[in-house]
Amino acid sequence: MGKQGQGAIGYNQLVRIDTLLYLLLYPQQPLVKTKTIELIGYDKLPAGNNAIIGVMSFSGYDIEDALVLNKASLDRGYGRSQTMKKSSTVIRKYPNGTHDRLADAPVDDSTGKRQKRYDILEADGIAGVGERVEQGDVYVNKQTPVNANDNSSAAIMVGASNAAASVAYKSAPLSYKPPVSGYVDQVLITDTDNDQTLIKALIRQTRRPELGDKFSSRHGQKGVCGLIVNQEDMPFNDQGITPDMIMNPHGFPSRMTVGKMIELLSGKAGVISGTLQYGTAFGGSKVEDMSKILVENGYNYGGKETLTSGITGEPLECYVYFGPIYYQRLKHMVQDKMHARARGPRAVLTRQPTEGRSRDGGLRLGEMERDCLIGYGATQLLLERLMISSDAFTVHACQKCGLMGYNGFCPYCSSSKHVVQLTIPYGTKLMLQELMAMQVVPRLILEDAV
Repeated sequence: MGKQGQGAIGYNQLVRIDTLLYLLLYPQQPLVKTKTIELIGYDKLPAGNNAIIGVMSFSGYDIEDALVLNKASLDRGYGRSQTMKKSSTVIRKYPNGTHDRLADAPVDDSTGKRQKRYDILEADGIAGVGERVEQGDVYVNKQTPVNANDNSSAAIMVGASNAAASVAYKSAPLSYKPPVSGYVDQVLITDTDNDQTLIKALIRQTRRPELGDKFSSRHGQKGVCGLIVNQEDMPFNDQGITPDMIMNPHGFPSRMTVGKMIELLSGKAGVISGTLQYGTAFGGSKVEDMSKILVENGYNYGGKETLTSGITGEPLECYVYFGPIYYQRLKHMVQDKMHARARGPRAVLTRQPTEGRSRDGGLRLGEMERDCLIGYGATQLLLERLMISSDAFTVHACQKCGLMGYNGFCPYCSSSKHVVQLTIPYGTKLMLQELMAMQVVPRLILEDAV
């Protein structure tokens, strides 16, 4: 989990252009350190925050490792991060003398103004650093010649005679896809190895934790945020401290992460005494010593506290294990993964929905899901998922010879007497035709529907 935690990666992190970079805005060094942490210098480039944790059940939105977050903590910057994403494009030169170009924003003929999606472009066709980009906005206005791949001698003559200015161009801009706005962080114009011009743009988003974002302590106790609660509804102790996070106690018995419980105890003692404690396994700060510090300062020896419900105002009827634990915000954020579709693009060959979030693809009902539906006997749902919602296709087939025809006519029998119309998946029709191309003749055996 430590490899997925967002944090600081280097002192030069704000001048680099990485393909993808996640930075925590307010990283802290952990209150409970280990020998390893000191050896690798983790305290200089940390990746997490010390959060006050209440180990208790709260609301039902913390079932199965989900976490409850305090809204006021998020407002103050807990877990806030920046995501930097690079996109680049090459300004190519082509063999026929033409080349790509950066262009001004096109002007609307009727109004004489440029479209809103080109608003942030500067005179060189690139968005200015610091500009806000919304979904659909163009931030590098590249244009490509229409005849770029035309290598006929006439085209080369045009290029050679320096008449390339008369070439028609088509638009090939870099536009911003995500639904949440970002900012242009850096723009770099440089050259590739083979002397083509390369333009890199770094887009920055500031993200605060939201429902579905993933967190983890350093013990592999990972969980997603299930609920964000206003501070006034959170439980509080007799000092008025509300937890930053509430963790469900059911995560302990089967996981047996005793180290996490010791970390809470040591962290609490460390905060009170103003020291950094050690959590190295079998050799860190002793539990007896930590309890002693707590007791000397008027706390319960076991790290438990009496909390008052923020909703009812009455004391909770159980003691709650309450103290600081070092939590990491992981790079898996719901904003990057959320995906749904009704209808959308289809693959050209099979006419089935495309695959993957980036291509706005369909959500696959796989073989195991199919087995479940067969087990339930849900035949109409099977038909809908596997054909109607995917690639239904109407064909004509001959009941006599079992081959497919067209327009109500069977070319094999030279007759339209036995031809019927049926709906099958386009993928099935494609497979039958590919088999026929390999001299395998599949014949459809048709029965009248009862």
